[in-house]
Amino acid sequence: MLKPLADRVVVKMLEKEETTKSGIILSGKSEEKSQIAQVLRVGPGIDSEGKKVEICVKEGDKVILSQYAGTTVKYEGEELVIVKYSDILAVVE
Repeated sequence: MLKPLADRVVVKMLEKEETTKSGIILSGKSEEKSQIAQVLRVGPGIDSEGKKVEICVKEGDKVILSQYAGTTVKYEGEELVIVKYSDILAVVE
């Protein structure tokens, strides 16, 4: 597994699902990119100046990201995104 450094977080983007009025779930292969992701790993929480930053997400959380946040990487056959903690806008409860 990737080990993020500093204030970085490794996430996996979740496919956007849409449900029709009749209850049929449509896959997320639409033209609009989902901004919801699941947190896989969290860095130690140190900013660029070496100061401790409190990271308020944990592994398994679903989060909403800034629209163009992060760097996409392929790791062990999976497409993952590494984002700065500041690019996480909210936790989905």
